[in-house]
Amino acid sequence: MISPYEKKENLSVSGDVVWHNATVTHADRLALKKQKPVVLWFTGLSGSGKSTVANAVESKLLSLGKHSYLLDGDNIRHGLNQDLGFTDADRVENIRRISEVAKLFVDAGSIVLTAFISPFIADREQARSLLGAGQFLEVYIDTPLDVCEQRDPKGLYKKARAGEINNFTGIDSAYEAPINADVHIKTADRSVEECAEAVVEQLNKLGYI
Repeated sequence: MISPYEKKENLSVSGDVVWHNATVTHADRLALKKQKPVVLWFTGLSGSGKSTVANAVESKLLSLGKHSYLLDGDNIRHGLNQDLGFTDADRVENIRRISEVAKLFVDAGSIVLTAFISPFIADREQARSLLGAGQFLEVYIDTPLDVCEQRDPKGLYKKARAGEINNFTGIDSAYEAPINADVHIKTADRSVEECAEAVVEQLNKLGYI
């Protein structure tokens, strides 16, 4: 399979397309918002709790007066990525697009939370490479497959086991777990509140808030 990233490298930008520098700079936006922008890239199996924990983290950031935005995997597929399926190639393109969107939010000075399965290490590293030093933190929501299946909030595992859904991560499509995540949260024996607090504590420890 050829990654869309590889395809992109082979394409030349038209000479009619010119990059325009804005008067308002990234530094101006940082001075206004008085925070250190970063992408919190939540990754984990379906049902692991990515969206739930990310939502709780954003609520905590709001209470601290921080400017943030949550990009949720399902929500993005209702609009920007509604033309994509769940083949490996489409999953790669899904992550490529959201990486570019997250980069724009960081340029605007925001703390961005992305909640996507993003099953492939190479794609998460590609997302990291788009950002500047210290602007990307991989947050591994580590929940065992059997626990995810027990939760199964959308009934997707049941459908996948019955053969009603193909290319389902963890069943018949691979999930490559982070090797050395920046933030590692094990959810099986922790409440949502405890998981969210652990993420916020790490952000504080690392000097982002």
